[in-house]
Amino acid sequence: MSRLPPLIALSYFEVAARTGSFAAAAKELNVTPAAISHQVKALEEYLGVELFVRHHRRVSLTPAARVALPELQQGFQALGRAADKIRSYGDERLIVTVCAEPLFATKWIVPRLHRFYARCPEAEVRLQASLHTVDRARASSFGATDLKRAGIDVSVRLGYGNYPGVDPQPLLGLELLPLCAPDLAATLDGIEALRGLPLLSDSTLTRFDEPCGWQAWFQQQRLEFKGARELRFGNGLLALEAAITGQGVLLGSPHLHRAELSSGKLALLSGPPLRCEQAYYVVSAGLGQERPIAGQFRAWLLDEASQADSDPADR
Repeated sequence: MSRLPPLIALSYFEVAARTGSFAAAAKELNVTPAAISHQVKALEEYLGVELFVRHHRRVSLTPAARVALPELQQGFQALGRAADKIRSYGDERLIVTVCAEPLFATKWIVPRLHRFYARCPEAEVRLQASLHTVDRARASSFGATDLKRAGIDVSVRLGYGNYPGVDPQPLLGLELLPLCAPDLAATLDGIEALRGLPLLSDSTLTRFDEPCGWQAWFQQQRLEFKGARELRFGNGLLALEAAITGQGVLLGSPHLHRAELSSGKLALLSGPPLRCEQAYYVVSAGLGQERPIAGQFRAWLLDEASQADSDPADR
């Protein structure tokens, strides 16, 4: 391996070459133009070749400099990426940023977080809730670049599982059943009576390519949907609150409303569930790319989902 020139001289050369001026380079680097000139001259002497043609108040590259500059810039970019990876193992090595759909983040992740902290007591989970984690179409362009751009380590996405390069793993299927306040449930005489009540829905689930909502549920029951009154809410948390306060019947997931069902705030109505094409998937940068703490959180999510599947109380 050939001996490299001093990195500071190379960095000064790169800025001067990019800006076309020693004065502009000095301003960017917060040094004097004389310092730029000194480092460039030292680099030229080291390499034995001129790098700049000096003009009045500007400089231009020699053929040797023009040939070398692109690879030098790529090298600095690679060094920057390497430094970022090293830095990620420093003070923030135990911080994991997680993003999920609001209902899932609030009703599934948050109640279980204490178990992750028991497993990783020094970790810090930065949980975000966003509807941007919902993919309407079967073909999704979401990938590792999107995770990196958003600063997300682990994302729980609601969609079809077509996520290139982010190692998607199924976390929770989407099975929907009618839920309502117990007082309202006591007034119902069979599922046919639902058509006469306000039908609450999370509009998140009504935007998919494949039907996933009240109309699909009625079709599955071979019941007429036409004429039913559907009230849509911007996210599942709003629809849930409306159901708890007796404003109608919610088509929701028992997995995500376990606390309300256990406490008696909601009652589960009879009938087979609507099994949607969509599901919740956990995605990350993938093996060899994700930070260790992200891998631990992803593994914990999958463990929790596996335990929930085997727990009758969570069905």
